[in-house]
Amino acid sequence: MSNGSNAGLAGGGAIYGLGIFGAWVYFWQQADAFWEYVWAIFQGLFWPAFMVYDLFAALGD
Repeated sequence: MSNGSNAGLAGGGAIYGLGIFGAWVYFWQQADAFWEYVWAIFQGLFWPAFMVYDLFAALGD
């Protein structure tokens, strides 16, 4: 029986979904050519990985 214990997971998915749309808007505005727009779609899907990578790169300097 489920008593709503998955409610937190649904909220996290909603936040991640909003993050994807926000990342798509940001990366789409930065693009200038066709392949940059394709890359913007990829970056929008995997923005947390890029964010963590950039964070570790900044900490390593």
